[in-house]
Formats: sequence, C-alpha cells, structure tokens
Amino acid sequence: MRELTSWEDMTPLEQAQCTYWDMYKDAYGHRPRGIDTSSWSLAAFDAEFDRLGKIIEEECLQRKQAEEAAIVRFEEQVKSFIKMGANDRETALRWFHEAEQTNGDEEYLCFCLGLPYKYFRKLEAA
Repeated sequence: MRELTSWEDMTPLEQAQCTYWDMYKDAYGHRPRGIDTSSWSLAAFDAEFDRLGKIIEEECLQRKQAEEAAIVRFEEQVKSFIKMGANDRETALRWFHEAEQTNGDEEYLCFCLGLPYKYFRKLEAA
C-alpha cells in the first residue's frame, strides 16, 4: 500500500492541485471531473483560485440569504402550527419532524428545511 504524501513533502504545484480540488468543490458542490491540471503553472492556478474565490463568496452570500429566508418561513410555520392546535413550540417541532420524517434528528431537520446547521442548538443557548 502506498503511503500518503504529507503537505510539507508536496511540491508547490502538487499543493496547488490539492487546493484547486478543494476550492472547486466549495464553489460547485462536487469535485472536478475531466479537468487535467497537470500542465498548469502556478500562475494559472492563482488565476483560477481568484475566480473560484469569487464564486465561493457569492455562493456563501446566497446560502446565508436562503438560510435567513428559511428561518422566517420556519418561524412563521411554528406560529401557524401553534394556532392550529400545537400547544407549544415543542409540539410544533414534533409536527415538523413527523412531516419531514426526520425521526427527531434536529440537524437533519435543519437540512430538510434549509435552516442553518445547528439552528436549534443556537436557540437553546440563547
């Protein structure tokens, strides 16, 4: 079995290839396929890092906006559930879990509803 090369033992080009691999996933949600970076220079990687960095920043902004909108929708639905007969927030959350089939898994419910990761833990701490 081949031993993995440590970051310090990689050449600058190998490090750039690894960084590109990770940044591409951050930008597009999947690893690059069919892109041969073996002939790229460090300058080419730097230019691509700038481009990917802008895409990642925009994606992050869009994700935060989507999460904020999901929070508003969720909190309005909690109020609606309480008006419809859920006696309290805990019952309303149980209704969400049942509807989304999340079996009480709060993080999975966050994922299903587009809420920020650990949204319910942040509420408990407040």
